[in-house]
This record gives sequence, C-alpha cells and structure tokens, in this order.
Amino acid sequence: MAGALNLKTGVLVLSDKGSRGEREDASGPALLDFLADQGVPDAELVILPDERPLIAESLARWADQEGFDLILTCGGTGVSPRDVTPEATRDVITTELPGFGEQMRAVSLTKSPHAIISRATAGIRRHTLIINLPGSPRAAVENLAAVWPAVPHAIAKLQGDDADCAQG
Repeated sequence: MAGALNLKTGVLVLSDKGSRGEREDASGPALLDFLADQGVPDAELVILPDERPLIAESLARWADQEGFDLILTCGGTGVSPRDVTPEATRDVITTELPGFGEQMRAVSLTKSPHAIISRATAGIRRHTLIINLPGSPRAAVENLAAVWPAVPHAIAKLQGDDADCAQG
C-alpha cells in the first residue's frame, strides 16, 4: 500500500439494476480496493439509478456540502439511452478536464476497440475533482489507474497548493 493520502473520496456507482438490488455490484468494491492500495482506505460507496437529476444532485451535494476532494462515478458512460453520467457531470462542473477522458480512452483502446464509444469525462466543482469511469470492474480500475498519477497533484492544486508544477 502507498502512503496514506488524506483525500475525502466518494464512489458513485450508477446502475438501475444495482440500485434495485437485482444485480450485485462488483465495480464499486473493485474501485475501493484500488483506492485502498493507493493509500485512500475510507472511501464512501453509494449506488444510484441512472437518473440524470439524481446523479447531478448527488455530485453537487458531495462537492458543496460534504467537502469531498475526489468523486469517482462508475457506469453510465456509454451510448445506451440510460447512459447519462457525462451529462449529469457536465451539469455540475465548472471546468472540464478533457485530458482525463482522453488518457482513459487511449489506454482502453489498447485493450478493446469498444473503448472508442466511452464518453467518460472529468471536471472540477469548487475544490472537488470528479472523474467518470466505465461500469465494468476491470475497465473502471484500468481507467482509474491510467489517470491516477495526476489525481493527487490535481487535488493539491484545487486545494490551493501554489508550489511550482515543474517536474524535477
């Protein structure tokens, strides 16, 4: 395990069937395991249906009222009619960070040609970094791993770190 990171983190799994208890979610626990391995052992996990207003309200509440540093969404990034996570995310962020989605798709394309249809994005709301991840456990962890090296630095900057960004 890496050194502990003091990041208040939430994992929001978007799944109609999972939220109704019709399917056991494996993506959320896989992401919690990844986070623990990175030194973020106490992330909160919530499963919601694929409802744009509900997703947007949850993201805004976690960022504004609960002070989360990092919110990961999981699911709803494809092209099915119920896939509305990127739209809900764009409803609440003030700044989009397209490099996150670009990096995740680039890494995923080495594993699956279907990665091209991912609409995952990332952005900022107040001092919170929000990252959309695909719904499958393997893809969610692979995508998070692809961008993780930038996550602690981005959050530090959001929280006011004014140190030089140049790499040594």
